[in-house]
Amino acid sequence: MAAERLKVIQGHLSGFKVHIDITVTPDKETAASAPLRYTRDNGRLSPEQRRHYEQHGFLVVRGLVPPALLDTCRERFLAVVEGKVDRGQMTLMRDISLRGRNDVTQERVVNKIQDFVWDEVLSQFVLLPQIQDVVEGFTGPNIMAMHTMLINKPPDSGKKTSRHPMHQDLHYFPFRPADSIVCAWTAMEHVHRDNGCLFVLPGTHTERLHPHEYPEWEDGVNKMYHGVRGFEAEPKQYLEMQKGDTVFFHPLLLHGSGVNVTQGFRKAISCHYAASECQYIDVRGTSQESLAEEVMKIAEKRGISRDDLTFADVWKFRSRLVRGREVTL
Repeated sequence: MAAERLKVIQGHLSGFKVHIDITVTPDKETAASAPLRYTRDNGRLSPEQRRHYEQHGFLVVRGLVPPALLDTCRERFLAVVEGKVDRGQMTLMRDISLRGRNDVTQERVVNKIQDFVWDEVLSQFVLLPQIQDVVEGFTGPNIMAMHTMLINKPPDSGKKTSRHPMHQDLHYFPFRPADSIVCAWTAMEHVHRDNGCLFVLPGTHTERLHPHEYPEWEDGVNKMYHGVRGFEAEPKQYLEMQKGDTVFFHPLLLHGSGVNVTQGFRKAISCHYAASECQYIDVRGTSQESLAEEVMKIAEKRGISRDDLTFADVWKFRSRLVRGREVTL
């Protein structure tokens, strides 16, 4: 039976190279007896992969995304930020320490492109079958792509604005349950500690959603770079990854990234997926209310009235069904 089970799993994961990065060794007796809450028993993940994610809140799959696709996404990013193609509904975010400067390239200034879920080029990442196959092990068969980002970490200007404070992604999302949401984050080149790789606090996906606010950094903080306090002394695990490696992580996992002290760029591309059975929630009276207010003010600056659009509506426009059927999202 074990051999037949292994063949089924290998069949589901065929077509791409899989290597599990387990750098924290679980207690075997505890892991074997713990109930599986955060993953699905649908053959998409091996028992070892499921146990690792259950205990630590993240899973690295090596060599998952083809390098050629990442090269295509890189070229699209450059074409968008340089104004060579219409950006459509995509949002460009700029580094606070470099905005308005004419002596640097746009690749240095733009640190993020968001909302590319409908872009004909960048959406190829969102629609990649091998990513969705792994995602299905967390969300089930009905999958919505909810939030897309191509993150460009340029060489730091000296102000340390290329770092990202420790945070939980659920802070940004007005839909639940959290256990049916997962991020797929792919390295577009070698990412390491010197160029600001991700760091995580393993196991913190079991915690509550903590209040977030802008950190009090001397030289400023980039827009929407909210963070949590009180975890600075906790031991971090740095996720050094090669081009095409992908980490899947829970939206409550505490994580962030460091300063890019190299002279090169550190690019990554990501998408948050959610089960279409998730539902929107009212964030009024919660720790997310101030975030919603910030988002709605941005919408008003773009000429959108609050009478015409709610915080949940904003997310409806940013999302796309990518597998299965629409339910409540």
